[in-house]
Amino acid sequence: MDSEEASPVVLSVATGRVVKDMEGRSVALALLFLTCVATVTDANNIGICIRNCAQCKKMYGAYFEGQLCADACVKFKGKIIPDCEDIASIAPFLNKLE
Repeated sequence: MDSEEASPVVLSVATGRVVKDMEGRSVALALLFLTCVATVTDANNIGICIRNCAQCKKMYGAYFEGQLCADACVKFKGKIIPDCEDIASIAPFLNKLE
């Protein structure tokens, strides 16, 4: 056999490896991208949550525990965003002054 005849087989095996490498890299890049997007989204939600805590603190003053609210934003990664007009969402952060 000539080396010319063996060459397509070697080329196809090498091409298969390259394709598998590219598929693996594509999957890795896609996962990396999704992780970055999720991290940015979490950071945005935490920021919104903390800003809402500050707004509620301005509205309710000493009746509202702003620091406790901000700590909850960080702890729960902005999943629970307080709405100053929704008593149920801010109830854990309200206190009675005596």
